[in-house]
Amino acid sequence: MSLRAVFTFPSRNLVAVIPCVICVALLCGLFVDTSPLKILILPVAMLTIFPAMIGFQPQELLELTDLRLMSVNLVLNFLVLPLAALLIGKLFLGSWPELQAGLLIISVVPGGNMAVAFTMLFEGNVRASLKLSTLNLILGSLLAPLYLFFLAGTLVEIDIFHIGRTIGLVVFIPLFAGVYTYRMLLKKISEEEFKEKIKPLLPAFSVWGLIYLLFTSISMKAEMFFGYPETIFQALSCLLLWYCTIMTICVIIGRNFFFYKDAMSLLLNVELRNLPICIGIALTAFPPKTAMMIALAFLFQQQLAIWFWKLNKKYPIIRH
Repeated sequence: MSLRAVFTFPSRNLVAVIPCVICVALLCGLFVDTSPLKILILPVAMLTIFPAMIGFQPQELLELTDLRLMSVNLVLNFLVLPLAALLIGKLFLGSWPELQAGLLIISVVPGGNMAVAFTMLFEGNVRASLKLSTLNLILGSLLAPLYLFFLAGTLVEIDIFHIGRTIGLVVFIPLFAGVYTYRMLLKKISEEEFKEKIKPLLPAFSVWGLIYLLFTSISMKAEMFFGYPETIFQALSCLLLWYCTIMTICVIIGRNFFFYKDAMSLLLNVELRNLPICIGIALTAFPPKTAMMIALAFLFQQQLAIWFWKLNKKYPIIRH
């Protein structure tokens, strides 16, 4: 097996890799103190976002194309999803305010950096997906502290300035670094060489960072996972309900108002949340159970997207 194949293995096998990482993290967390790994969570979160920003051109956000797709995307990400999380939290997590806060964090931090890679895999509108994911990331970074202050601030004590600083570091430094790196690369290689040789490897960099964040967050909470089975069951049930709800909404809208490519881009940019940023926020500014809620979301996010894609290929729900 070549070095390239080894390096890209996790990104090509996310459905199997993520549950394996969670199991290993749980076992390690019971016998080894992994808390020293926490010190690298913020820089690794930044490095996880950085590859997705390489190749991004800010002027693309100003192009007046895909307006209907962008409008629906914004309504879903910044209105429908937070309201759905708030409703599910009130109905099923009333006794667990820390878990409610975790679900709210997931709902208000859009712009999953895997959305573009999955759009390529699912044969969606890659150009639109890049624009949507970047727009979501920037707007989400600006609005998330306010959303969390007003929505989660009633559940747990939070520091809005700390949250804003964390999001700013994790989003805007990788954004500027990615734009600068891309310009430097184009001085040495052509755009075609970048797309053929470098761009396909970028999602793999992000996945390795995601693995570190997932392992760290799960292993640090291993005793909590085994010590509170009722809490874990409640968290898993609500996460599954929330993800299935938003996927159902996206599929209904995509089937009735968009062609396949745009529908898949919309689905992925709404369903794939930016869990690395969420973990960074939760571990540095919220109670331990909040980070546990976000860590459990890794069990559903990519897997549900891939399972839906395979189902849609066999029984077309969103038609080409």
